[in-house]
This record gives sequence, structure tokens and C-alpha cells, in this order.
Amino acid sequence: MTTQTHLPAMRESVFDVGGKKIFVAEAGETGDADATPVLLLHGGGPGASGVSNYTRNIGELAQEYRVIVPDLPGYGRSSKGVDGADPFGHLADSIRGLMDGLGLERAHLVGNSYGGACALRLALDTPDRVGRLVLMGPGGIGTTRALPTPGLNSLLGYYGGDGPSRPKLERFIRDYLVFNAAEVPDAVIDARYQASIDPEVVAAPPLRRPSGPNALRTLWKMDFTRDARLSRLPVPTLVLWGAADKVNRPSGGRMLAERLPNCDLYMVANTGHWVQYERSELFNALCADFLAGRR
Repeated sequence: MTTQTHLPAMRESVFDVGGKKIFVAEAGETGDADATPVLLLHGGGPGASGVSNYTRNIGELAQEYRVIVPDLPGYGRSSKGVDGADPFGHLADSIRGLMDGLGLERAHLVGNSYGGACALRLALDTPDRVGRLVLMGPGGIGTTRALPTPGLNSLLGYYGGDGPSRPKLERFIRDYLVFNAAEVPDAVIDARYQASIDPEVVAAPPLRRPSGPNALRTLWKMDFTRDARLSRLPVPTLVLWGAADKVNRPSGGRMLAERLPNCDLYMVANTGHWVQYERSELFNALCADFLAGRR
């Protein structure tokens, strides 16, 4: 795993999307007005945010692309609250609205976990708005076909029981999120814990287990392998999945490769759920080449 982190100078702004604010950090200029920008969409673990999830990738990708890194609704400096009846649809609508605010007709979407589900839903709903897709262990792949993984149970249970705590978050990150627990600095856990106990987040956790009379319907909406549109999606897609992922099952990679008509699959050995962090050099090279159409 690469431990060096280099973040370039970043431009910050806030956009109003449907009456809600979305915080955005940007880096990189291509010099080509027609070049397709790249949106990096982060995962849904407690305390996550755009820049914190992509600290090892922004600088490298910004050498070649305009890189746009939002905090998804419910996280970071964006407005809190996500539609629990259709969370992936809510996220996709919000990011599409952000693209409108940025004046982007199309963008490449790079999404990890929750952000991968957002990216895939946006592409399914409006494929003309997406250039290429890079998905790292995305959510919503075969989720109704087996019991949740221990890692997903840990994530969904963070705000339940006795509530959030640093030991609870540390266990999720070290035991389930990554392959090598020692590679995650204490400072990363401290920062994510502080973000996770924002009173607005505690009052309305953005990622939780569906409940109530419509829970089954919500779960089916959140399982992309039951969506017939998947087999017709024309967007070129690269799926990167950690072979030791304990949050979203690695078998999801094969499910996507079998259903998507234009999908490359790369299984990453000795890697957990956080491919872009644990194997940043490999990820940065594969991602940059794929987005550019290089083989």
C-alpha cells in the first residue's frame, strides 16, 4: 500500500441543488475546453467525505483531468438528510443537479461503495450524461440475494444500539474496511469519528437499514442486479473490487461483468473495500488510463 499523500491546491464552492447545499472541492485544469471532467463520489461509511476518501488519488488524477470532489448529501459539508425510500435515486438526482449547476453536459463518474451505487444509478437513469464509469466495490450488487456481510452490518449498525463511538468506528475501519489494519493512521480514524458525531448526522444518519412497511420495496430498488436496464447500459465501465472485501462481496464484480455489456473487471489481491486508498498507485494508473481510453 502507498502511504504518501499529496493533495494539490483545491478550489471550494457550494451549490444549491433542489434547495439543499452540496459542497464541492476541485483540482486540475486540462486546458482543453472539450475534455470530460471527472467526478469522484465517496463511500458511505460513518464520517466519510469526498476529499478524505480520495486523498491518495486527487493529486495524481488532477495532473490529467479536471477533478470534482463533492460531499454526497448527508455527509461532510453538504446538507444532511437522504430520502430513505430511494436513497440511490436521491443521490443520483442530487449529483445530476450538481452537474447542471456546474454546467456539465457529461462527466466521467468514479464511485466507491455508496458513491459507486450513486454513479451506477445516475448512469442507468441518464446514460447520456456519463462518459465512463469506474466502480470500486459498489453498493447495491446482489444485496437481496444473501444476508448482509459482517462489514455491512457493522456499518449499518454504527448509529444503533448505544450510538456512535470511536471504538465502534475503529473496529469498522480496521476489521472490515481495509485488508491491513495497521496501514490506517489513528488520525484518519479520529477525523472520521469527529465528523460522524455531527449532531445533524446523528439525528438523520444518511445510510441505514431500510425499515417499515415499504422496506422490502426499498431493498429491491437498491439491488441493481434486478434492474433490466443493466444489460443495456452502453457506458464503458471499469469495476475494481478488493478480493478481500468484507463489506460488499467480491462476487458482485462477476455479477456486474456478466450483466454489463461493456465492462472490464479487475480483482485486486490482498485488498479490502477501500481499493483507491489501499492500492492507490495501481488505482491511479488504471483509472487514468481507462478514463482516457488507453489500453
